[in-house]
Amino acid sequence: MELLELLQTLRQQGGSDLHLVAGSVPRLRVDGDLRAMETAILTNQDLSRFVEALLTEEQQRLLPETGEWDGAHTVADVGRFRFHVYTQRGSLAMAVRAVSEAIPSLRELGLPSVVNALMQKSQGLVLVTGPTGSGKSTTLTAMLDQVNQERRAHIVSLEDPIEVLHSHKKSLVSQMEVGADVREFQSALKGMLRQDPDVVFLGELRDRETIHAALTMAETGHLTVATLHTNSAIQSLTRLISVFPAHQQPEVRVQLSMVLEGILSQRLVPRLEGRGRAMALEILILSPAIRNLIREDKLHQMYSMMQTGQAQYGMQTMNQALADLVSQKEIASELALELTA
Repeated sequence: MELLELLQTLRQQGGSDLHLVAGSVPRLRVDGDLRAMETAILTNQDLSRFVEALLTEEQQRLLPETGEWDGAHTVADVGRFRFHVYTQRGSLAMAVRAVSEAIPSLRELGLPSVVNALMQKSQGLVLVTGPTGSGKSTTLTAMLDQVNQERRAHIVSLEDPIEVLHSHKKSLVSQMEVGADVREFQSALKGMLRQDPDVVFLGELRDRETIHAALTMAETGHLTVATLHTNSAIQSLTRLISVFPAHQQPEVRVQLSMVLEGILSQRLVPRLEGRGRAMALEILILSPAIRNLIREDKLHQMYSMMQTGQAQYGMQTMNQALADLVSQKEIASELALELTA
C-alpha cells in the first residue's frame, strides 16, 4: 500500500479527509461521513514509510521533539493536500485534507453580495467562524481571490501551512508559511505591518496575543480577515472579549465596536438524497445599533436585531439560513429542526 494510491482514492471518491492510523484500515471522510476503505490494515511500518516520503530529514529529526508536523504539498497529477502528522499510542499517524486547487468564486459558494461588500472595505476586521470541517478555509480562499481580482492592493497572508497558492492578479499577494518563511506565528505578526499591506489574512485567532494583533491591524488602516472556531456570531464576540482580563474588557468592547465590520458563521449541512452538503450561513453586519450593543455589553439583545436586519443590512441568523435551505428543498426540515438553536 502506497501513500500515492491512497491520495488518488481520496480524490476519486470526492472525499475531504483521509485518516491513516496504525491498526486500522484507512478511512475517508465523504460528505461529512467517515468511511472505512476495503484495504489491508495499516501497520507502524506503513506509517513510517509515508512519513519518510513526506518529510525532509530535518523535519523527521525534529518530529520526536515536537510530536507533530503540519505541511502542504502538491502531488503531480493528483492535487494539493494538507498533511498533519502526529503520534498516538506511541505510533505515527496522519490526517490528510484535500485542498481544491480550483478557487471557487463567492457566488459559486452561494455567498451573498454582502460578503463581497465586506471585501471592498479599506479597513476593519472581518471574521469567518464555524466548527472544524465547516468550509472556513474555502471561504477565506474565495474572499482572498475576490480581492486579488478586483483591487490594486498588497495582500499579505500568514498561514500554517499554506494551503492554496495564489497567483498575482490585480493585487500583489505575499503568502508566509509558519515554520518555512517565519519561525513563529506571534513573532511574524509584528513584522507584517512593515510589509505595507492593504489586506491581511491571519488564519485562526488562537489566543489573546493574536486577537490583540488583529484588532491593532484593523485599527491602523488594514482590512484584516481571520477565523475563529466558534459556532455563532454572538459566541465569537463573547470569545474575543472574554480572553482578556476583566479590567481590559470595557476597552476591548469599545475597540471591537469600532473596528469589527462583519462575522460570517457557517456550517455544512447534508443535502437531501445524499447530494453533498449545503452551506448554512449566519451573517452579522456591524450596523450603528449593533456597534452600540457591543460597547454597552448587551450581546443578549443582538439576536433579535440580526433577525430584523436582513432587508436593510443583509444580516441573518443561523435559524433563518436553515429555514431558507428547507424552503429551497436543499435540506430536510427534520434536520433543520435538530440544528435549530
